[in-house]
Amino acid sequence: MSAIFPKWTNRLPLMIIVGGGLFATAAIAGVWYYFTPKYFLVGYQPIQPVAFSHATHAGQLGMDCRYCHSAVEKSWFSNIPASSTCMNCHNQVLKDDDRLALVRESAATGKPIPWVQIHRVPDFVYFNHSVHVNRGVSCVECHGPIDKMEEVYHAKPLSMSFCLDCHRNPAAKVRPADKITDLNWQWSPDATVNAQQQKAFGEKYVTDHRVESLAELLGLSPMKTIPVKDTTPRDRSPILARSGSTRRDAGVQAMAASGVSRWSERTG
Repeated sequence: MSAIFPKWTNRLPLMIIVGGGLFATAAIAGVWYYFTPKYFLVGYQPIQPVAFSHATHAGQLGMDCRYCHSAVEKSWFSNIPASSTCMNCHNQVLKDDDRLALVRESAATGKPIPWVQIHRVPDFVYFNHSVHVNRGVSCVECHGPIDKMEEVYHAKPLSMSFCLDCHRNPAAKVRPADKITDLNWQWSPDATVNAQQQKAFGEKYVTDHRVESLAELLGLSPMKTIPVKDTTPRDRSPILARSGSTRRDAGVQAMAASGVSRWSERTG
């Protein structure tokens, strides 16, 4: 039999195992890197039915984002404006321009313009625009420099890691409420001064507005002593609690003690 197969075939099983392991490792690494929002979504720029330029409206003319996206401060989603909103200006400005024919038709018939959605998160994600906007998070943090885009494109990955990076240190991202839609705003042109002022403001802001970091949400931050009124006569010391669970336990114990007392009165 030794004359039929050359000696190197004795190493063939090992070579297959090693080769298969290397191939599997390369495949996993490729999927890990390329099958991600950062690779698939960033740069996505579909052709829209109307060539709306944010660079002209928000950048050159300085229109506030909330004029068109009027529900962003009170709704979970950022609404697309109705064509009637466009016609508030364009019934006089470029009113006969061929590029706005679809807008005029939509305003006249009530048929919505079939805009192509660009920013989308998975179905298991619940993102509330109003919560973020009302807590000092600017549009530019998630959507990029919209005011410089002729046609909107997907600028940020909006992946889980992208969100967690912000939630680990929200103080670095929040800004004054009146600067939310000022996408080019910064504390100072000097990077060092800007970082110092952002740190001071952010730390105070997240405390005053109770913006919890990821560590606080997971209970990894130092626990705080919260005095809770205890109706039981045995213990009136403050209860050490970070979340509402300890307070709920105290309430359950109080209700149980009250129920036992009423039962004793009826049966006694």
